[in-house]
Amino acid sequence: MKRLAILGSTGSIGTSTLDLVRRNPDRFRVIALAAGRNLEVLRNQIVEHSPVLVSVASRDDADLLRSEFSAIEIVSGADGLRRTACHDEVEMVVSALVGAVGLIPTVAAIRSGKDIALANKETLVAAGELVMAEVSKAGVRLHPVDSEHWALHQMLGARPDDAVARLVLTASGGPFRTWPGSRIERATVDQALAHPTWRMGPKISVDSATMMNKGFEIIEAHHLFAVPEDRIDVVIHPQSLVHSLVEFSDGTLLAQLSVHDMRLPILHALSWPQNLASPVETLDLAAVGRLDFSSPDHDRFPALGLARAALRSGGEMPAVLNAANEVAVEAFLVGSCPFHRIAATIDAVMENWINRNHPLTSIEQAVETDGEARLLAKAALGNSSTPSRVPVS
Repeated sequence: MKRLAILGSTGSIGTSTLDLVRRNPDRFRVIALAAGRNLEVLRNQIVEHSPVLVSVASRDDADLLRSEFSAIEIVSGADGLRRTACHDEVEMVVSALVGAVGLIPTVAAIRSGKDIALANKETLVAAGELVMAEVSKAGVRLHPVDSEHWALHQMLGARPDDAVARLVLTASGGPFRTWPGSRIERATVDQALAHPTWRMGPKISVDSATMMNKGFEIIEAHHLFAVPEDRIDVVIHPQSLVHSLVEFSDGTLLAQLSVHDMRLPILHALSWPQNLASPVETLDLAAVGRLDFSSPDHDRFPALGLARAALRSGGEMPAVLNAANEVAVEAFLVGSCPFHRIAATIDAVMENWINRNHPLTSIEQAVETDGEARLLAKAALGNSSTPSRVPVS
């Protein structure tokens, strides 16, 4: 019986995880849940799974839940996330928060000796080298929940590093895959959220529309599998059935295929090294009929190049990339930033950081960098007359 804490329990990854718990009551037990402000969904999760600890974003919501669930410990805020991630009874933490807010509780869980099922990609983007060092020091396991990295984890196995020539991440291309650049610039929020194959939250849906999500995954793959940036490629694959490929030094390619259902990588992370039977349908290749691949267009989707540039720069720059992206995406979702200015804002902040970039030596430094970069991104968004570069005081 594996005892779980789920950070982000009311989101798509969290609810998918709880579906697997529901289907495997003899293998998994929920000890702690952390959610934001979706109390309606959280209440149902508490009733069904009987956690001993629940964390929510605000103190007022915590007080309300205490009046309804007097037998359960209810906590809130950043300290609540940390306590959820570090609960003594928990063996594995499913880190499914959205954004850099997931960094601190995930690192706290690692330091507390918990295995991690990582769906919070911003943790590795902002501080990947430090996080992987913490994993090694603590002797815990970090299992990627992204479908692409799950696929790579399955294919690489115990093969020696020198056998791998190249990693290939697949991308659906998002809702604007076939749109001309002039139309992409005018994209609305509803259009950006209409992902053709995956059903995700608003932030990651916009990241998929800009292809920043795939840029983040390049950074993740670099840290997870110790492969240099120039040996990690991206191909557009609109069917989203081939999740990744590995090219070996002998020139052969190995591909991993499955239907697009996030319960598959979640179940792999929860049950590894076992391979439990899945509730997901198997892939019928004859019914699919064809698989298409093409190269990404970096002119229409500049976020890919920005992510690669951040990884090559190293130091604080990936944290800057992530922070600027979070601010710009949030502004787009509330209608104060046109779609094309998401990448322009990130570019502006990164350009301004070049001469102040330092090696990243601590998690605290990553958090401070995140805060400073957010201020720069807000300044860039507030300067509508300057589309890509802003001065730094």
